Amino acid sequence: MPPVKELHYLNQLSRVQRAAGPRCRDERDRRFLERLQSLSAEPGIDLENYGRLFEPKASLLSGDISPNYSTLGNKVIRQVVGYFPNLKVMFLARDPVERVWSHLSMEVYYRQIEPFDVTNIDEVNRNLLRRGMLLRSYPSAVVARWKRYVHPAQFRVYFFDDLQSNPAELRRSILCFLGADPDKPGSRLTADYNSWTKMEKLPLTDKVRSRLAKFFKKELKTCAARLGGPAREWPARYGF
Repeated sequence: MPPVKELHYLNQLSRVQRAAGPRCRDERDRRFLERLQSLSAEPGIDLENYGRLFEPKASLLSGDISPNYSTLGNKVIRQVVGYFPNLKVMFLARDPVERVWSHLSMEVYYRQIEPFDVTNIDEVNRNLLRRGMLLRSYPSAVVARWKRYVHPAQFRVYFFDDLQSNPAELRRSILCFLGADPDKPGSRLTADYNSWTKMEKLPLTDKVRSRLAKFFKKELKTCAARLGGPAREWPARYGF
């Protein structure tokens, strides 16, 4: 993988503050970081040079894991897929109630937003009803936008549920989709490794959970119908 975990190039030209410095283990990493810095200084998206970021890996598989690409609009998606017709795209879908609470917990943890009274519905709504938050909170819409342009054989939806219940099998499925050998020894990390386990999540009361579920009721049912798989069970978690 690239020395930067989330490039954020297609949505922010990689102009983001990072909690930790990038990895720089070898010449390939150094070249990648130099090119990325140069690319970020340009006024707009340069897909040709964005693609060249991954050249140092030669025949090895490489890619860009940036969750915020779920917020990209049709115009950018169309440009990206048009320039990279063989691009493979994966989306990890999550129960929108669980996802939004996890995201709020992360933002508070990293001080991206001010701590708030998690038992106060009005304060929860204030943080929920931000444009950036809402753009990330409707997986059915995200999938629909990308499927509009990506060939069906080159697009996959995976589920956070499977990451929790059977991470090894999910890893195998993803590697097979990418054309990699799932039996080849890889990282020293186990398939179920999670660097976020040390992050303390905000407490979620039954009242707030119920209110969030009602807010996302239509989306929960839409995901069940359109995404299938584990999403079929999401509405039942909240009595729908």
